[in-house]
Amino acid sequence: MKPGRIAPSILAADFSRLGEEIATVEEHVDWLHIDVMDGHFVPNVSLGIPVIKSIRPHSKLFFDCHLMTTNPDAYFPALAEAGADLVTVHVEVFPDPRPVAALARANELGFGIVLNPITPAAAVEPFLDLMDVVVVMSVEPGFGGQSFMPEVLPKVESIRKWVDSQGLPADIQIDGGITPSTIGSARQAGADVFVAGSAIFGAPDPVDAVRALRNELS
Repeated sequence: MKPGRIAPSILAADFSRLGEEIATVEEHVDWLHIDVMDGHFVPNVSLGIPVIKSIRPHSKLFFDCHLMTTNPDAYFPALAEAGADLVTVHVEVFPDPRPVAALARANELGFGIVLNPITPAAAVEPFLDLMDVVVVMSVEPGFGGQSFMPEVLPKVESIRKWVDSQGLPADIQIDGGITPSTIGSARQAGADVFVAGSAIFGAPDPVDAVRALRNELS
């Protein structure tokens, strides 16, 4: 397995101090997880392309953009221009992700597929060779601060087995409810990228919170 990487979700950050919040953790994390919601695919609205564009000059982190929208492919060119590195879209929106994967590549974006908690791992098995990352949601998408759903861990284990048996480069990301008490079991199941929002930005000291997560990984 690859080294574990931590991706703080800015959905849990203080938006009035977003630049400062990112700067605080910049040197201590690996990716920056950016949730884009349209109020249709999920019952919430979050930040969009103007915010991504505004923070790009102030961070060297890898921008992982999770698109919880009904038409995420329409925004690939604008996301690429704004500074996104990776786009992940839901298999529930694209049961056959091959065309949208090709569009992401045409816009020089990394590409991944997200599975909701109820969606079986088999939904992505035929398409693993298309992906830079497979994202397993461990909460219902749309809102931060939810509790980790351990019942998704067998899904992570299945995807890990398929990726490894085929020698594929895809990362396995787990998103939702990641804390020092849950990150270890997610790692044992086979995840290598860990999205943590409230556990980092909701902590009194976000840097200490990141260290606590890394301690559990090690």
